[in-house]
Amino acid sequence: METEPHCEEQIVPVTAPMEAEVRAAIAETADADCPDKLPRGSVEASDKVENCEEDSEGFKVKESPDAKQETEETECKEEKKLRKTNSWKMVRFQDPSTDDDVLERDSSAEILFPEYAVEEWTSTPFEQLFVADDWENITEEHLLRKKVLKCGDVQVPRPTWGQEVTIMMQGVLEDRTVVEKDCKLVFVIGEGDVNQALEECVLSMQMGEITLLLADSQYAYGLLGREPDIPAWAPILYQLQLQDIRDKPDPLALPIADRIRIGNQKRERGNFHFQREEYSLAAMAYCVALEVLTTRSTDGSNVGTKAEEQEVQEYRVKCLNNLATTQIKLEQFNEALHTSRDVLTLEPNNVKALFRAGKLLSDKGEYKEAMEVLKKALKLEPATKAIHAELSKLVKRQSDGKDTQQWKAKPAEILGDNINPFLIPSKKKPSGISWKFILGALVVALSSLVTSVILTARN
Repeated sequence: METEPHCEEQIVPVTAPMEAEVRAAIAETADADCPDKLPRGSVEASDKVENCEEDSEGFKVKESPDAKQETEETECKEEKKLRKTNSWKMVRFQDPSTDDDVLERDSSAEILFPEYAVEEWTSTPFEQLFVADDWENITEEHLLRKKVLKCGDVQVPRPTWGQEVTIMMQGVLEDRTVVEKDCKLVFVIGEGDVNQALEECVLSMQMGEITLLLADSQYAYGLLGREPDIPAWAPILYQLQLQDIRDKPDPLALPIADRIRIGNQKRERGNFHFQREEYSLAAMAYCVALEVLTTRSTDGSNVGTKAEEQEVQEYRVKCLNNLATTQIKLEQFNEALHTSRDVLTLEPNNVKALFRAGKLLSDKGEYKEAMEVLKKALKLEPATKAIHAELSKLVKRQSDGKDTQQWKAKPAEILGDNINPFLIPSKKKPSGISWKFILGALVVALSSLVTSVILTARN
């Protein structure tokens, strides 16, 4: 996972010499008017998702030097800002105006549960807590344990998967460094908004319950940890209270502004998982974001203004592009092609979707359609070297395919009914002296030897 933003332009080597069809495709673009502003959808690094206009195919929009410098500075600042964001911050359905207060509280050193500052919370080594008899095992392997400090309301059913909950929580490392803290964390159980430890623990809690939760690293942040505060393989001790349980709100009943905010938070969570190579969780986050990013209402009608529709479409395109990249990582190539086509339905001139679709079609052997799609991408961005390279590869594949077809066996209808001579190799006479001749020679030699012995005996 990258720790520093990379905003320099990447140069992708071109296959040389270029084939005739590639030259023809470039020649077509030479006669066309060059657009003053190139279309949206260019991409930069091969394994990145859209976050500060990044994607996955190895090329980037060409701009004038001044505009390029200004854009790069803006992108770098925005990317740094995004990387400094606490990735564990989750989806909130409340008024976003309260987020500033939450962030301010998160950065304070105030203890959220001062009346429950027990010894286990303040000083006991984690090794002892993992084997303590008065702790309850949430999982069978004893890697996720809890100790109830205050019982909850037994009359209220425990939360279930798909419900939305609100908790107050703080988490510390073994040296008691506070690494997570939130007075009002809202998330949907099962959507990957928080780490697995919190989801599993909440499912075992009653309303109002306050508990200590000890999570092994595999239920927290595992091998990668979480930069810059949680090291690799670090267990975490949580103190949390379940404050509210309710059904997940219907996204189609939310205001468009809330849908955009929630959809973007889900997309950022997907980017977080993607950078950690947790591709299944990333794909799930992008799919949830796409469910929210819509202007439709519960009755199917469109409730957004034109400006809102445009904004929602832009974010849908980003999510779909990211989802397609993730599906390729998961080797779900047919799904990635379908997702890329969804992008082109919304934005026909999206170059990264064109490039990705052309590459996937080429890999499937659908060379004709792949050539059309890649030519369109090249016409939109004639200076992009990755498209040149992919076109060259496609032409070479087509050439190799034609050579292979010449060696295919002809059908029986062409050869006639008797196709045995073409299926069974002809028998050739063995070269050298026949075995019958050798046997005859041996018999004659043996007879001569016997006659010679008899004659010698008589004499």
